[in-house]
Amino acid sequence: MASSSQAGLVEQDEEEEIEHFNDFTLASSWERFISEIEATCRQWLADGPKKLLEKGAVHLDSSDNIYKVKFDLKYAAKVYSMEYYFEISNNGKIADWNSTLHDLHLCFGVKEFLVISPQSASGVVLDAPEATKLLSAVSIALSNCSSLWPAFVPVHDPSRQSYIGIQNMGTIFTRRFEADRIGSQVPIKFMHLEGLYELFVSKFAYCTSDHSMHLFKVHLRMKLTYRTLPNDEDNDNDIQEADAENADSETSLGGDNLNRKRWDDDCPWNEWYFAEDPVKGFDLVATWSEKVVESSLEMAELESASPHEAENWILAPNLSPNLDSSKGDRIGFASQLQLLVNALDISFRVQFIEDFVSVETPGSDNLKSSMVVPPQPVLDHVLKDLFLEGLQFPNFAKDEHKSSQAIKGSPLGSLFTHFCLHSLWFGNCNIRAIAVFWIEFVREIRWHWEESQSLPRIPANGPIDLATCLINQKLQMLAICIQKKRKQNEEVEDCVGSKDDASANMEKMQEHIKSGEESSSFHTKSPAFDGKRDSLFIPEDFNVCKAAVSKFNANSQDAHSADKSCSDSIRRGSSGPVGSMKLLKSCQSLHAPFTQSAPLMTEDMHEERLRAVEAFGDSFNFSAQLERETLSADMSAFKAANPDAVFEDFIRWYSPGDWENDESEADGPPTNLTEGVMDEWPPRGRLSQRMSDHGNFWRKIWDDAPILAAFEQKPLLDPNQEGEKILHYLETLRPNQLLEQMVCTAFRASADILNQTNFGSMKQMNTKMDQLYLTMASRLSSLQVNLSSNISKTIEDLRRLCVVFEHVENLITLAASLHRKFRQEPRIREAIFSDFYNFLLPTMGIGLVDVVNEKEFDMKLQLRQDEREVVSNMFTPPTANQSWRKVLSMGNHLNGHEPILREVIFTMFDNASDSHYASSSPRANEHEVETYRMYTCGTSNDLRVALAVASYD
Repeated sequence: MASSSQAGLVEQDEEEEIEHFNDFTLASSWERFISEIEATCRQWLADGPKKLLEKGAVHLDSSDNIYKVKFDLKYAAKVYSMEYYFEISNNGKIADWNSTLHDLHLCFGVKEFLVISPQSASGVVLDAPEATKLLSAVSIALSNCSSLWPAFVPVHDPSRQSYIGIQNMGTIFTRRFEADRIGSQVPIKFMHLEGLYELFVSKFAYCTSDHSMHLFKVHLRMKLTYRTLPNDEDNDNDIQEADAENADSETSLGGDNLNRKRWDDDCPWNEWYFAEDPVKGFDLVATWSEKVVESSLEMAELESASPHEAENWILAPNLSPNLDSSKGDRIGFASQLQLLVNALDISFRVQFIEDFVSVETPGSDNLKSSMVVPPQPVLDHVLKDLFLEGLQFPNFAKDEHKSSQAIKGSPLGSLFTHFCLHSLWFGNCNIRAIAVFWIEFVREIRWHWEESQSLPRIPANGPIDLATCLINQKLQMLAICIQKKRKQNEEVEDCVGSKDDASANMEKMQEHIKSGEESSSFHTKSPAFDGKRDSLFIPEDFNVCKAAVSKFNANSQDAHSADKSCSDSIRRGSSGPVGSMKLLKSCQSLHAPFTQSAPLMTEDMHEERLRAVEAFGDSFNFSAQLERETLSADMSAFKAANPDAVFEDFIRWYSPGDWENDESEADGPPTNLTEGVMDEWPPRGRLSQRMSDHGNFWRKIWDDAPILAAFEQKPLLDPNQEGEKILHYLETLRPNQLLEQMVCTAFRASADILNQTNFGSMKQMNTKMDQLYLTMASRLSSLQVNLSSNISKTIEDLRRLCVVFEHVENLITLAASLHRKFRQEPRIREAIFSDFYNFLLPTMGIGLVDVVNEKEFDMKLQLRQDEREVVSNMFTPPTANQSWRKVLSMGNHLNGHEPILREVIFTMFDNASDSHYASSSPRANEHEVETYRMYTCGTSNDLRVALAVASYD
């Protein structure tokens, strides 16, 4: 039974298949073509927008929410493409003026539609019968699907942007579409709103003789687009290219060839390059909401109306494509830093900087052919700017970013920083030009040293800033050595000219010394002085040459013995008593001496001492050996200021921690070295364990130290010896060591210059600058270690850093430009900047050169009523050079500017019950029908018209 029932079901299924069999062998190719269109449309209808998105619908770049799907069809040996365009999240409404629309959305006011076109070079149907046949096929297929989608076919020449179309609107109406364009020689009548109105009325009016005498209730919406004229900078692109080609010339870019004022003349980067204005202009869109017009006279009045009468103003900035790092070729700090990183990569190939200049170096011919060095006059001009006399080191600390010192480079405004910044533009920053520039730079430094001329842009006093790069430390120390060397030379010259007065000067100095045991003749008394005190070695009141002073230090043993003989009556080099402290033996006041400053040391000198300590251990005596000269000088000065002092007195003043009080004294009231000690004398105490050990090195130095005041001692810093060491370092510096410090300094200086830009209160920009400094400090820290084993990775990280720097530099220039244009309206500038910031945000911080932002920046900002005046003032009246470009032929002028684009939508509604559109269907009487719609778009030289007509079939 089971098998028989199954056999019956099989027979029944076969009968049903035979019953519904479609014999396509009898269908024509036309019918099969319609059937294929119908099947595709049914599938799209069944899927719906959400499922079509999942299946890979393509997003249109020109819109935020328009997508399309595509299907290929074959008919009569031709291949056609059928595309379905649809929107998402539009709430069933056709988008308004403010949205970015598809071309056919605006032309015919449709929401979703089909376009069928041939797969050919032109993409249009040139044969009228073929176009009609295609449209009929799609119309039949859509009717079979019960779909209300409109369908369009592109026709005629592609430049005309012509379409024909059809839409089934249920069982009553059918809409037909047609669009065409006039590309030139637009009739004067159609340049004005009155003529366009009459053109629309002629489509449905019975009498065409005089439309101005008939009243038709035509609904109208209008959109006018204005564009600010560019400045008279027709040659700016050529100038910018010339700047790029002649960047190695280092000529003044603000010379006689560019007398007109540029937008960034007051920007901090203007000293080094001219930045292209990132804001090329603005488009202002003025829209009128729907209004009813009954005659052509009203259209004439509307044409003469001011744009200020429009209901809405929308501002759209036109930004330079160079703001996007992946699309532009912008010249700025970032582009030159990229070249400097390339030079760093090449610098590891040789050991000496001269090898890049020498003709005997292998591969030098390739360097010469590809890397051009500017001529000698240009080099002389740059060096003259670097070593301009009279320049003092400026104080840029107030303008520096809080994180700037985290980058180990030279501070902004210093000599080495200016060298690095000039190198970015000298010879377009190739390694050969840098080598030539550095050699000449060091030669100029040596000339200043040999001639005892002060170095500009370098402080010649104060401590060495160890937070800067080593070259800057060396230059600062050299500046101090030059100053000391010059003073020595001046003293020698004065001594040669006044040998006869030397004895008199010495007697005068001795009289001043004897004038008071408790005071100094050349420094004010400091009763509360505690610890060492630095000062000049020789008082300014006396003109005492080294030859005269040598009487005290020519022979230290003789001076020591001579001082012992007169120690009871002579006190020299005292800056005053230290509170109420007394000497242990004589109970005289303990005086603090003037001492020499500790010898200056750069970072490499500190590291050398640190390595020595690590090698010999951190012993107390070894540390004293390293500081022997300084310690001996301080002891000598203390002996001269306190003739009756003993070693314990020096320790109580110099190192109070090494003087231990007895327990009974420790339990009493606390002592204060500056305010006084206990009345009980002599104080009960002893040296610490390390100071009282046998063979203590400090005591040995104390015993050997002569009694010499600070001005009688040999200087701790020998300027001649240290100066020659510094010059040797600069002349033998390895290329990679030079370039590493140049890269750090150039990044830091470029960021500090950009950080001085005035762009108003834009929090996003401030945050981005903070992030840039942290990123630079992290990436550039790798240059402080040995790169011999990890060069390629470091170079790649630096190139990524250049891309990040370029993003920030572009944002800075945009913020500065917007700030200058909208000083009075901060909301506008902040809104534009915020939108562009969010537009670039996905690619910012990635640092990849090959990351391309596929979208175009498109922003439209709704203006408030109180903001219109500022925007209106940007449309300055055209100059004589600009007025010839376009003859005014359209109305609605804004400060002498006619709209670059005028879009008007005319619509006509009819009640189905009161016209020939009436139907027996009761639902047709419930609302008005848009029977005619005409969209016009164009200017005086271009006009496009799209017409949609609804008819009763």
